[in-house]
Amino acid sequence: MKIAFLTDPLDDFKIYKDTTFAMMREAAKRGHELYAFMPQDMAYVGGKVIANIRRIHLTGEAAWYQAEQPKEHLLSDFDAVLQRKDPPFDMEYIYATYLLELAEMAGARVFNKPAAIRNHNEKLSIAQFSQFTAPTIVTRDEQRLRAFHAEHQEIILKPLDGMGGAGVFKVGADGLNLGSIIESLTNNGTRTIMGQRYIPEIKSGDKRVLLIGGKVVPFSLARIPQAGEVRGNLAAGGTGVAQPLTEKESEIGHTLAPILLQRGLLLVGCDVIGNYLTEVNVTSPTCFQEITQQTGFDVAAMFIDALERA
Repeated sequence: MKIAFLTDPLDDFKIYKDTTFAMMREAAKRGHELYAFMPQDMAYVGGKVIANIRRIHLTGEAAWYQAEQPKEHLLSDFDAVLQRKDPPFDMEYIYATYLLELAEMAGARVFNKPAAIRNHNEKLSIAQFSQFTAPTIVTRDEQRLRAFHAEHQEIILKPLDGMGGAGVFKVGADGLNLGSIIESLTNNGTRTIMGQRYIPEIKSGDKRVLLIGGKVVPFSLARIPQAGEVRGNLAAGGTGVAQPLTEKESEIGHTLAPILLQRGLLLVGCDVIGNYLTEVNVTSPTCFQEITQQTGFDVAAMFIDALERA
């Protein structure tokens, strides 16, 4: 196959842990051709979505790729286009999904489907599966947020468009700095945020459960917070420990996987703390290499298998 990866700059990849690199390595091993481009390389011209796209070759060395000169392509020229651009999920990200959707209408096969990415806010999507969630509130209203804190005492407040643990605050029973945190996160009542009852099991890790092609990877990656932190995200200094799925994690995964695949989401990363679903990541889920290195389960192979079937 000819596979085009929509990515962040290749020179920024940390290949010892990067999930997109793991996908590329597995695809190349099977003889598939690799191509790469970035959102700014796309354009809608003459009724068609085109992009300046480079064919790349993996070297197996520290300078891990060689790139040919970019050429203008229709996205429908490829067997698969993989959307692997990291958030922030801002308007430029949304514009890219619109262009990808136009390319789909002309025959491109895009994974995850751009409309499905837009329709699944990574924080708010958990409300569709409320049987698995801790008490949650989504609002910009300070009084509602204060009432939520008064009811649950220990809570987490976070923006709806963050990644890597950015902007996540824990408020204790004493309510210290509650007003300031609400003002900051809501931008004085102009931005909607999420509140959740604090889940003390975060001390054992924020678990990443991967769903691939409607199936569940049998291991999670527990992102365990460093001392003094409530955020397990690896980007926030958490330590990743691969573990077999618990019964509840398996239940959550097997419930969501076929539903989300039907909606056009080939790869999903569910975040689970204790027995509760806290996020549904659809933009560029990670943790392939950490799980494979610690358990021997080849997550990238499972993904490329699913991509070939799709």
